Amino acid sequence: MVDDANNQFLHHVVIVGGGFGGLYAAKALKRAPVKVTLIDKRNFHLFQPLLYQVATGTLSPADISSPLRAVLNQNKNTKVQMGAVIDIDPDLRKVILSNEELTYDTLIVATGVSHHYFGNDQWAETAPGLKTVEDALEMRRRIFLAFEAAEKEPDPEKRRAWLTFVVVGGGPTGVELAGALSELAYSTLKSDFRNIDTAETQILLLEGMDRLLPPYPPELSAKAETSLERLGVTVRTRTLVTNIENNVVTLREGEQVEQIPAQTILWAAGVKASAMGKVLAKRTGAELDRTGRVVVEPDLSVPGHPNIFVIGDLANFPHQDDKPLPGVAPVAMQQGKYVANLIKVRLANKSLPAFRYFDYGSLAVIGRNSAVVNFRQLRLTGLLAWLIWVFVHIYYLIEFDNKLVVMIQWGWNYFTRKRGARLITGEDALPRLGIEEASDNRKAIEV
Repeated sequence: MVDDANNQFLHHVVIVGGGFGGLYAAKALKRAPVKVTLIDKRNFHLFQPLLYQVATGTLSPADISSPLRAVLNQNKNTKVQMGAVIDIDPDLRKVILSNEELTYDTLIVATGVSHHYFGNDQWAETAPGLKTVEDALEMRRRIFLAFEAAEKEPDPEKRRAWLTFVVVGGGPTGVELAGALSELAYSTLKSDFRNIDTAETQILLLEGMDRLLPPYPPELSAKAETSLERLGVTVRTRTLVTNIENNVVTLREGEQVEQIPAQTILWAAGVKASAMGKVLAKRTGAELDRTGRVVVEPDLSVPGHPNIFVIGDLANFPHQDDKPLPGVAPVAMQQGKYVANLIKVRLANKSLPAFRYFDYGSLAVIGRNSAVVNFRQLRLTGLLAWLIWVFVHIYYLIEFDNKLVVMIQWGWNYFTRKRGARLITGEDALPRLGIEEASDNRKAIEV
């Protein structure tokens, strides 16, 4: 541990972003002879791979969130700061926040990605994506509100629209969302309503390419589609969304155009880089790819700026297998550790080989006792794949109490088929159901 007087002369590492990349970099610098400042707009790290379970009522936000200060409180060389970085000055080595400036010796940018509507940002209001806690809570609100609205809707066509759920995007997030929705509609809620049969719910999963889970081997994609259809999900590949308006989704499959009334539309189709990508391009001349990610050097630095690193989803690393690395948590974790080690060896006047990602495999859960696992030549489906998915996700949760709570929740849900976080939040819930709330000036009835 260093005292404050000496600490001010230490090499200063500023990390922007407390996701997987930024957090793992900070943790790996725990005993390094540096001072670290981790800046994030939130005061917590979010385990994004399980956000869909918050959206479908299996877990609560706190179950998959860890306060950054608590995670890093043993890193005596690390300061956590809430704030939004709006600019950088590479010449003066400064990061500019909305209300202050910080100097750095090394800068690590790990601000991730957000939703991408491919030029149709007006769809965001109708079809929310899934990247933040607020996104997940909004999805949860819409999903459970749809069943409540269907329960009191006398018109069969309108009721059908309330019970139609469209998931746009057949990647891991879309597949997991669709599978969780099917379990919710056809199992968890089947005895909860009196005027509707939740088995009449229609869940459509749309994918523009010729198969689900495009990065996976074709045989696993086929297994995933078969498993989803067995769960009651209608899978439509080679299908593009051309418009979303007035709760109607317009689809094009080849030359055929179709309109589907649906009150609940969930977006899982694409991502775009955070605004920091454009800032870095403007200030450093870095090249951006078509989604706004920064094309980095083999050591993850920005070309021409060896003291600025970009890691995680914001980085386009094209130096391995002639294609960019996937935007998944293990990539960000390994990159965070690598950059931390690189900083340490540079301070000792040594060097490291170029970054290389070790692929431990890809996993996607489909439903109860069903998942797909791809690890090099090992490809698994079914119960064994599902168990591997469970233990891997428990292992990578950040804090012990999160691991324990999630294990208990999953165990309880598995045996009872109940979900404890089925809360409808938001001030417009009753108006959406056509119910007028009592005005503030109306006297309450005292009992």
